[in-house]
Amino acid sequence: MSEPTQPTQPTERAAPARPAETPGAAGTAGATGRTTADRNGGGAGAGGAVGRGGGGGKKLTIAALVIMNMVAVISLRGLPAEAEYGLSSIFYYLFAAVFFLVPVSLVAAELATGWPEKGGVFRWVGEAFGSRLAFLAMAMLFIEVTIWFPTALTFGAVALAYTGPDKGLDAQISGKRFFVLGVVLVVYWIATFLAFRGVQSFARVAKWGGIIGTIVPAGILIVLGFAYVIAGNTPQIDTSWGQLLPDFSNFSNVVLAASIFLFYAGMEMNAIHVKEVKNASRNYPIAIGLAAVGTVAIFVLGTLAIGFVVPHADINLTQSLLTAYDDMFDWAGISWAAPVVAAALAVGVLAGIVTWVGGPSSGLLVVARAGYLPRFFQVTNKHGMATHIMLVQAGMVTFLSVLFVVLPSVQAAYQILSQLTVILYLVMYLLMFAAAIHLRYSQPHRPRPYRIPGGQLGMWIVAGFGFIGALLAFVLSFIPPSQISIGSSGLYVGLLMGLTVVFLAIPLWVYAIRKPHWRDPGSAFAPFTWQAEGHHPGLPSDSGATTGELLAAMGETPPGTGGPLPGKPAP
Repeated sequence: MSEPTQPTQPTERAAPARPAETPGAAGTAGATGRTTADRNGGGAGAGGAVGRGGGGGKKLTIAALVIMNMVAVISLRGLPAEAEYGLSSIFYYLFAAVFFLVPVSLVAAELATGWPEKGGVFRWVGEAFGSRLAFLAMAMLFIEVTIWFPTALTFGAVALAYTGPDKGLDAQISGKRFFVLGVVLVVYWIATFLAFRGVQSFARVAKWGGIIGTIVPAGILIVLGFAYVIAGNTPQIDTSWGQLLPDFSNFSNVVLAASIFLFYAGMEMNAIHVKEVKNASRNYPIAIGLAAVGTVAIFVLGTLAIGFVVPHADINLTQSLLTAYDDMFDWAGISWAAPVVAAALAVGVLAGIVTWVGGPSSGLLVVARAGYLPRFFQVTNKHGMATHIMLVQAGMVTFLSVLFVVLPSVQAAYQILSQLTVILYLVMYLLMFAAAIHLRYSQPHRPRPYRIPGGQLGMWIVAGFGFIGALLAFVLSFIPPSQISIGSSGLYVGLLMGLTVVFLAIPLWVYAIRKPHWRDPGSAFAPFTWQAEGHHPGLPSDSGATTGELLAAMGETPPGTGGPLPGKPAP
């Protein structure tokens, strides 16, 4: 998951945004982020790289789309987790790219162009399976990004600790649970109140935070890491060819790699731009392929750079990236640069938090106004920000952050929250892949400006690969990793399973008790196709019209173009 640009509109993603926007026409709407990786604004400006296409309108070039997709995904925060595997991390990156990155990109492109109305993943899942599972998918996005905040801020707190002059003291401070908890809570609550003023007030911070906090440090990491080895130093990992394949006889070695799927989360957010690509059926797959290769290359090289420098026994999920920079700078004779890069990384993370604290709330607000949450959650301030939703979100972040105090170490808490993020995000992806396959049969004639090639078989292969890969990662995420000290394995599994059940149950319960008066008459959420046609979701439709065309033909446009048609309740 990676860094957003400027979420300037609550109903559509900015160019290379990350997961947590409104369920607007673009992308999956909602926490794509990242995570979409760390949402720290790294993609700002990428959207401007457009060329003149045919027809006199601006068209995205292949190069522009490649850049946008790479920036939306790339992050450095999770690299130490894969450095645990040494050279075999290459296998995991490639596996996740084939079974997740490419399927997500292609499936999202077809869904985003076939159903461009507001809603993103909420609309896609709702068109296929009804509003109950659609609400569950949207809730997973909101909750996932909420859980992401403590993990991202943990990395920011560690980076902040390493800005001091004494490396030994810095390392001790970064491991103090109450220090990390304090940074997470103080920064997040400040970010929440800043977000009340509207996204525009800190869009510029996001842009430069991404450049300073991700792009520049990534280049430094890769260059110095490989220069260290080229100069004749012995790498800390075994570089023999036999190490490329993991040791599958030890099942626990595979567990930690499940989190790599979330590394690639966020590519779907740019799917809406497929309509802006000249000759999309040819150029979009090319751009996705190039972006996938570039993203995998940066992840692989960055991970190996850490593995080259940091001994395997010293790899720590929250500190190893900073340790790698320290060692590299000491070797290069520029140790003064270590605190500078640590500060840059902290700026990148903190800028991302400030930018994205309002993103998922804006997405949930659109769904709430369509009648799926009580009026309490629909309250906005003069800047149009969903203040009540953000306060509830801040309360959830506070609760999860306190888990740091009761777990045996910061690293264990970090691992549990990271895995919970993966689990919830993968629930959304499982629903998205299943919806894409189902819609090929329930709405076969729906206009799709971009269609996965190969007919029904092509969709089954692409979305099927994605579903199987996501399901595998989902199952593996519950198994404690052997490489990390997480205290009691029973507590680890129990917490993951318990929290997963709770977070799955809450949206289903809320949906079950929803009331008609929750719907805002001015909601801008258009009805699902099956609502417009007056039947239940999933039933085959012979219509080849878009939702707007259906409503226009029937002469039925709901007030504010939103919500279920009068007399046609949402199943």
